[in-house]
Amino acid sequence: MIKTKKKLFVGVGALALLLSVNVQAGNKVIYGEDNRVSASESDMAKFVEWSKSTAVQIENKKLSAEEGSEMIKISGESLKDSFIGVCEDEKFANTITAGNCSGFLVGPDLLVTAGHCMKPSFWNPDKKPCDEYQWVFGFTTASATSSSEAVVAKKDVYKCKEVVSMQLSNTSKNDYALVRLDRVVEDREPLKFRMSGQIEEGAPIVVIGHPSGLPTMIADGANVRSNVSDFYFNANLDTFGGNSGSAVFNVETGEVEGILVRGERDYEADPNLGCKRVYKCENDSCRGEDVTRITVIPELVPGMTPDEPEAPVTPEFDFGSLLGDLVTQ
Repeated sequence: MIKTKKKLFVGVGALALLLSVNVQAGNKVIYGEDNRVSASESDMAKFVEWSKSTAVQIENKKLSAEEGSEMIKISGESLKDSFIGVCEDEKFANTITAGNCSGFLVGPDLLVTAGHCMKPSFWNPDKKPCDEYQWVFGFTTASATSSSEAVVAKKDVYKCKEVVSMQLSNTSKNDYALVRLDRVVEDREPLKFRMSGQIEEGAPIVVIGHPSGLPTMIADGANVRSNVSDFYFNANLDTFGGNSGSAVFNVETGEVEGILVRGERDYEADPNLGCKRVYKCENDSCRGEDVTRITVIPELVPGMTPDEPEAPVTPEFDFGSLLGDLVTQ
């Protein structure tokens, strides 16, 4: 009986740790001004070009096509009508949201995303992300036909063939996945990425992805705030849940520096209206957003992956001793 209780305690602790990782991974925020711009409306030509090689992860059930059609329909909800439920006057409130995570092309058939985006569901471990989701390029506001529907070419929708490598560490906070798609991606070039060294503190960066599952958004005006960890850096990027897996670019070099993975909370409730508003911070305040360095992926940059630090030793709780103490008191 004591052993059973002891195993239950360990299981509850593991569950709490897992939930804390998931919550942290999904939270993002606006720093200073809201710099999010739809890729379809951006006047920054180089950012728009980079955005063509970014993709969104969408559930199979939200993708459909009529027999013989060369187009795929994406079904979703407006941001104000989704589970997020933003206020009517919030930015992109009436824009379709359908995505789960973001990703970007680094090889003919290779895509990078966050590790937690490719982790099996805790509640249903038999459902694997490679089976439940597909990767869609070209999901932009220009592809939207309404606030709840968009249409993309069938050739721009790809299945996940395999997860080549993946890390999701509670110790180093390393968080990435390298995914092989079911075929070579057409009409889109793999992005350039850093092959050595690391970005400088204060360097200007831009993130391209799918905040809150929205169509492709570009958010610039950010900088590296902290550069201490070998596995990730911290920045004041305007990102949200859904941006996980987004490419973070060095504005000056055009190279991908890393993968957006964690951050501050993204929305807060408006008690007067019963809806949610974007959580806002000053550029140099709040926790910042964490970006996994692209150089930690060994298949992309051999020899650059840091050694995983040793996990701290946590004393094991002895229910047997506790029970004995209670009996003798």
